[in-house]
Amino acid sequence: MKYKTIDLCAGIGGIRKGFEITEMYENVLSAEIDEYAAKTYEHLFNDDPRNDVTKREFKQKVSETEYDILLAGFPCQPFSRAGNMEGFDDPTQGTIFFHIKQIIKQTRPKAIFLENVQNLISHREGETIRIIIKILEKELNYKVIGVTNDGNGGYGYSQSSFVRNTVNFGLPQNRPRAYIIAFDRDLYGAALDKLDNKLPEKREGVEIFPDVNSIMEHEADIHYYMSASYLSTLEKHKKTQKEKGNGFGYCIVNDPNRQSNIANTILATGGSGRERNLLVQPMPEFNPEDSIVKRKKGGINTQNVRIMTPTEWGRLQGFIGYAFINSKTGIDEFSFPKGMPESQQYKQFGNAVSIPVVEEMARFMMQCFVQLNQEKETIVKCVVQNRGYITRKMIMDIFKVNGSQSSYILKKLIQKNVLVLNYKGRNSKYEIYPEEQ
Repeated sequence: MKYKTIDLCAGIGGIRKGFEITEMYENVLSAEIDEYAAKTYEHLFNDDPRNDVTKREFKQKVSETEYDILLAGFPCQPFSRAGNMEGFDDPTQGTIFFHIKQIIKQTRPKAIFLENVQNLISHREGETIRIIIKILEKELNYKVIGVTNDGNGGYGYSQSSFVRNTVNFGLPQNRPRAYIIAFDRDLYGAALDKLDNKLPEKREGVEIFPDVNSIMEHEADIHYYMSASYLSTLEKHKKTQKEKGNGFGYCIVNDPNRQSNIANTILATGGSGRERNLLVQPMPEFNPEDSIVKRKKGGINTQNVRIMTPTEWGRLQGFIGYAFINSKTGIDEFSFPKGMPESQQYKQFGNAVSIPVVEEMARFMMQCFVQLNQEKETIVKCVVQNRGYITRKMIMDIFKVNGSQSSYILKKLIQKNVLVLNYKGRNSKYEIYPEEQ
């Protein structure tokens, strides 16, 4: 049986897709309030995500939904160096984590997967991540992978406990992001002590796209080529910054003189930021009288410099050329809804996760579930201790087994004098055997 996920702050569904591509998970509920992103999400998954995690109605909907794992790429702008840096003081987006906390507290998912910018870890000199860890570990009683507990209320971790870089997972993009995975102690108890306390650090095997050259389109439309005036401005800016001792400025990422053929982090900031990843590529033939060409101040640059296309950004994130390829037909089925503005395409990819990184995290979580489910006696005792009893249906849900398998597990635990049948009927209840109490 597949584990069921809910996809909060869903964007265009990169986290969901990273889990689903493993064929071990299925999504049962989504939430996204950005209308453009919601249109793309609905187009890709045939699933309307228009729900708001801050609303009481949605929280009630979650409470009525059977699911196993909460997924959330909660808003990063309050913690991003490219955003407002207000963190939890942000009057709107900064509070989203606390709404997620309420949902976790109400519904007790088996596990949690959170994604955010790298700066989440260092924000406010580490105070933000300290708050998150304390909430998950102490208030909600979840085991966070990568965190150690000294038993006196102190938690040990470092940036390397959570930050992983896209470039190590098969894509040519330098994109460090924070990933948080946690499992429910109320459910799994001491069984969690046997898990590997370290997130995956890389993707094993063949790279999806080995370098920037491999994600380039064979021929880009002329409108992606920069005007001579704009390129000149960027060159002057870079020279000025270099004289000041700064490293800021545009970058030709496929320049053969660069040490690595890797793209810089793509951003969701629209036009500004695209100069971080410029390419040099021979221009296609074009009509000098074309309106697009004539609007370029000073004409088109003579150095064949252009910005990346949305398709290339999609490849840098694993959406195009990987995650949506139909395994039966080999056809790449990713597309935007008809009429989606190009500015929104850039924004949505820039806001998205790198799917192969999430995929590896999803596989790691499944390994954890498999390992945990081998500790049936420990988990059953933990559940009965916290809830007072356990039922056949609860066994089915916890271990993802069918009715007959659940009955077999109960039978074995009764034979071992771990459980005893306390109430016989349609919803028979089992308690800890008296000598075990």
